[in-house]
Amino acid sequence: MDAKITKDIAIVADRMLENEDAVVRDMDAAVRELVPALYADAAIASECSASNRANLRRYLTIARQADQPPPVEVPPEALDIARTVVRRGIEVPAVFQGYRAGQQVVCQRWMQAVVSEIEPGSDVGPVLERSLTLLFGYVDDVLAQVVAEAQRERDQVVSGELARRAETMRLILADAPLTEADASRRLGYELARSHTAVVLWAESAVPPEDLEKGARALAGAGGDPSPLTMSAGVSTLWVWIGTTTPPSLDDLRKALVATPESVRAAVGPTERGMEGFRRSHDAAVGVHRLLAGQVEGERFATYAELEVTALAARDEHRAAEFIAATLGPLAADEPNAARLRETLRVFLEEADNAPRAAVRLHTHRNTVLQRVARATDLLGHDVGERRLALSLALELTHRLGPRVLLRAS
Repeated sequence: MDAKITKDIAIVADRMLENEDAVVRDMDAAVRELVPALYADAAIASECSASNRANLRRYLTIARQADQPPPVEVPPEALDIARTVVRRGIEVPAVFQGYRAGQQVVCQRWMQAVVSEIEPGSDVGPVLERSLTLLFGYVDDVLAQVVAEAQRERDQVVSGELARRAETMRLILADAPLTEADASRRLGYELARSHTAVVLWAESAVPPEDLEKGARALAGAGGDPSPLTMSAGVSTLWVWIGTTTPPSLDDLRKALVATPESVRAAVGPTERGMEGFRRSHDAAVGVHRLLAGQVEGERFATYAELEVTALAARDEHRAAEFIAATLGPLAADEPNAARLRETLRVFLEEADNAPRAAVRLHTHRNTVLQRVARATDLLGHDVGERRLALSLALELTHRLGPRVLLRAS
């Protein structure tokens, strides 16, 4: 291959890597729109996004060596999501759709980068032909191996008690016509009582026993020696604690402290019966959606603490529109806006008390007042106006981050 073509492809690959976060966000958005099931909750969304990022990085590594590309190696993250798709009862064609949606984004981004990076007057045809041939070949090879892994996983779980239990849980959560008695019998778990759902997760892959240990610890503290559990991904476990009376949240919080430090918990309200089983889980998943990805976030959080924010975040598209309309320039996904948002959020939480806000932010009260003044200028109105909407918008950006912020075009 012509050395200049190889060099040009490497230049484009480097530029794509510099914009990795933006490309992955676009890939996630495209896959989410085409296959919503792959972003139904924070657990599977995290795995899908990790797979997109790993595949992008792997392709860029191959592109940098376009003259002698290394053999295709499927990223572990791509195999993880394949297994999770099967365990969640999602049909394998969803994987094909997801890959093609992500591939389309990378193609578009790649062509834009070629136009902007290659010297004017250069013939971009050979660069595009070689690089896109590598891309399509990579996706085809990875898809073949990912689908094979999904089939192996399906062969392992398609029969047996575990598969029947997982299918029953999916039917309950989907509000399918199923009697409480029949569902209880299938699960080996009594539904005619109160249920407290918990999502246990870690921000990176952990041994399954760490999550199981966490489930046993919380269930024991809640008074249920035999909790119901379901793997929701490589680092997420859904748990239901069945009791006759609501467990003490303080006891659950204390129990989590004794588990591996990487394990975190989102706890739903205690609800009764099969409908309560579903409602508590839905609430716990909503809290997990808020906290997932926040490395410095709480280890233990309840729906009661975060109900308003969780409800407002259920539709991220609408939440992003609300944030943009409420915060204006403060909704920008850039460091200065982030600093002003955080200062204003803490300032409002501290009832407009600058000294207390300064202590929480580890800065000087005058700095707090200066930032609040700057934020007020950008808002175009006093922070006392639409205070409830402003506080909610700031809390949503604090919890959801770049997913709901305005990116520079």
